[in-house]
Amino acid sequence: MNRPEISLEFFPPKSLEASFRLWDTVQTLAPLGPRFVSVTYGAGGTTRELTRDAVATIHKHSGLRTAAHLTCVDATREETLTIARDFAKAGVTDIVALRGDPPKGANGFVPTEGGFQNSCELIEALKDEGNFTIRVGAYPDKHPEASSATADVEYLKRKFDAGADEALTQFFFEAETFFRFRDACEKAGIDKPIVPGILPIENWKGARRFAEACGTKIPAWVIEAFEAAERDGRQDLLATTICTELCSDLLDGGVEQLHFYTLNRPELTRDVCYALSVTPQSGLENVA
Repeated sequence: MNRPEISLEFFPPKSLEASFRLWDTVQTLAPLGPRFVSVTYGAGGTTRELTRDAVATIHKHSGLRTAAHLTCVDATREETLTIARDFAKAGVTDIVALRGDPPKGANGFVPTEGGFQNSCELIEALKDEGNFTIRVGAYPDKHPEASSATADVEYLKRKFDAGADEALTQFFFEAETFFRFRDACEKAGIDKPIVPGILPIENWKGARRFAEACGTKIPAWVIEAFEAAERDGRQDLLATTICTELCSDLLDGGVEQLHFYTLNRPELTRDVCYALSVTPQSGLENVA
């Protein structure tokens, strides 16, 4: 099993305590040498300013290549592109371009007047700016709003045709889910990198709610295993084992890069990476 390249996702803090936790997460995981880290938006663009501040801080003080999430929600085209240009001026030229989730309570995504209608429009506009590496989302399990799994693949191809450089998938529980999706993408003529998204499960109930909301299929054996582990107090051990086995299966199947959703809690991600021989790199032990 070869040592994979990793990337990491964080979310912006909403309190002083959360700010310390984010920075602790950065300091814990930075020595692993991620090829980039990203910072999310909240639903409905609610953490836009917090995302901007977190991206700037991580980029300036950690030395890590930092990507900012950018969405189509609650902003005009010019407002969105102004944010992107401000990132570029600060030296941040990696963007994760997403349509974005609607605000809580909304029945679905409604484009802002004067805003981008969808992620493809956003990608095209960022591409025209000429100085961004653009990553996009992908769905190994059918997106809740998609008519079919085939439609998900077709829309991902549209994103790449619009100018995206790489895709990061939603998390999933079994390697075969990713392999089926990868094969379907190759059959559709997609030849750009598709990186599997990995969620080390810190909180089973929260992960289950998240999976159900985003259409990720949960195998019965996973549910049964976590219910048993909760009774025995072995949740962290089980989570580390399941996540490590998933990553190992992916690497055995030819995957070379993994994208971890850290939820700003670094311990499980670090432990899984260690098990995959992703350990602190020389010269990075004291980064951040």
